[in-house]
Amino acid sequence: MNAALHISVQDLIGSSVQMMDLRSYLPKVAAAQVPVLIQGETGTGKERVAALIHELGPRRDKPFVAVNSAALPEHLVESEFFGHAKGAFTGALADHPGKFLQADGGTLFLDEIGEMSPATQSKLLRTLETGEVTPLGSTRTHKVDVRVVAATNEDLDDCVARGTFRADLFYRINVARLWVAPLRSRTDDIEPILAHFIDGLNRRYGRHVEAPDSALLDALHDYDWPGNVRELRNFAEALFIDPPEHRPVYLDDLPDGYRRLFATHEVTRLPEREQIMEALQETHWNKAQAAKRLNWSRMTLYRKLDKYAIGDEEPEA
Repeated sequence: MNAALHISVQDLIGSSVQMMDLRSYLPKVAAAQVPVLIQGETGTGKERVAALIHELGPRRDKPFVAVNSAALPEHLVESEFFGHAKGAFTGALADHPGKFLQADGGTLFLDEIGEMSPATQSKLLRTLETGEVTPLGSTRTHKVDVRVVAATNEDLDDCVARGTFRADLFYRINVARLWVAPLRSRTDDIEPILAHFIDGLNRRYGRHVEAPDSALLDALHDYDWPGNVRELRNFAEALFIDPPEHRPVYLDDLPDGYRRLFATHEVTRLPEREQIMEALQETHWNKAQAAKRLNWSRMTLYRKLDKYAIGDEEPEA
């Protein structure tokens, strides 16, 4: 729980269109004080976005309370969310304020809300509708004023259609919706994010590790990053296990696991030049459309065109 997080939109690093749009939209969402649903894959930084919504809004001086909805055992849900009175059950040796009371006046961040059981969804919906909580074992009802920011890596629209997520709860939390793009769709952000991590780790450890060389950067751009920014952070940490200093980092400098990962990826992926040529031909050499087809930014496509010496004009038939 943090009353002052001291972060800003500049902590969302990257020059991709997705990140620039997110940085531009966040202050508006924060000021509106409406419920927010953040969607994105695991490791994309949804909790950081939630914290920024809190920090940029009028509740910044009040608590920010985060709870992983998927990690709560069903038998503890009511106590964790709504609190309990002393003696409410075996082991309840004192009154315990639940997450809603802890976040009163501030923001309650519900991570992995798509993993909530139907029973938990019902209890949550009731509290959001009434603005009241009654601790387990107590007869006293408390009014609470919390802003709910929820996050999920699930497609909640699909979950509602399949009946695994309540439609009424979905509409309650889905007033403003944000999407945090996966790293593979904004590869131009890899280099500045990695530089940020390396800079911080150099300061922490008193080292002088430099950025990867161009060949290794190409491998990082070509990798899919299923763990997203969290996986990139782990990669940065791994660079400091036995790092070279005062020179670029090469593939051979990496710990064995990463060296094998990127070497294997280079061998098994389809020839990249052929993929680019195919995309250009199918879009009649419209580079914006070709980049979209390849799931790249235009900046990435231009970098690859230079790399493979692909000309600017469609060849004559």
